[in-house]
Amino acid sequence: MPPTSSPRPLVGIGFMLAAMAILPSIDVFAKFLGQQGMPILIIVWARALFGGLMTLPFALKSEGARAFLPAQPMHHLLRALLLFGATFLFFNALKYLPIADALAIFFVNPLAIVILSALVLREKVGPRRWAAVAVGFVGTLIIIRPGFVEINPGTLFALGAGVALGSYFVMTRAIAGAADAVVLTFQTSAIGAALMTLALPFLWLDPTPVQWAMLASLGVIATLGHFLIAKAYEQAEASLLAPLAFTEIIMATILGWWFFGDLPDRWTVLGVTILIGSAIYISVRERRSKA
Repeated sequence: MPPTSSPRPLVGIGFMLAAMAILPSIDVFAKFLGQQGMPILIIVWARALFGGLMTLPFALKSEGARAFLPAQPMHHLLRALLLFGATFLFFNALKYLPIADALAIFFVNPLAIVILSALVLREKVGPRRWAAVAVGFVGTLIIIRPGFVEINPGTLFALGAGVALGSYFVMTRAIAGAADAVVLTFQTSAIGAALMTLALPFLWLDPTPVQWAMLASLGVIATLGHFLIAKAYEQAEASLLAPLAFTEIIMATILGWWFFGDLPDRWTVLGVTILIGSAIYISVRERRSKA
């Protein structure tokens, strides 16, 4: 839905920071549930199910019964596979890595977006932005340190999640404006929940009441976070807001330390700093190119 008033960048920044403050709590719930033996697919299914239930009333208000009939069903199917595939991989990464470390590696997705935008959407990417992608890749290598430390399976899961989410964003950009954002969100969640429901009989474990509460909270917080992000983009330019996504690492570090006693090492901090610098540069170049 388009904004009803003139853009207010400070309000947009506030919405974005609020979203980044609450979204890491999803990872806390997912890590707790994984440690308790809950199959990751059930956690991702709950994320999709409760997200779909939350957005259903708004989708029906916007499109009516047409909300159940996406205009490009195969496109939406692929988007759902990418989004919830990324979620599945990231939640698996949390079984092996501290939240902040997994999120730091996961933030390779802005680099994937630039590369895929050039390859898939044929967007023009200048040499300076390619250089920023290369620098960001160096930051990722510093975090992972291949050849210096044993590769953790969680590292591969987090990398895969970042690339999958980058692909999802590129596909979303390709159909931007085709439908209201809340309708697209509902359709993606509904398709994802329906697909995963087919697999549930083979791995279902009855959640306890506390686990049901965590599963529901995970879906609600994820949906609320993405709603706040959508509101932020109504009020401020994407190039202004994109670097703020990295503030999620700050809250993730705090929560990881508070609940699990995890803190990133100095190499991870250095790599994250390089990644953030690269993403900010890409964002600034994007803003100037549109000026």
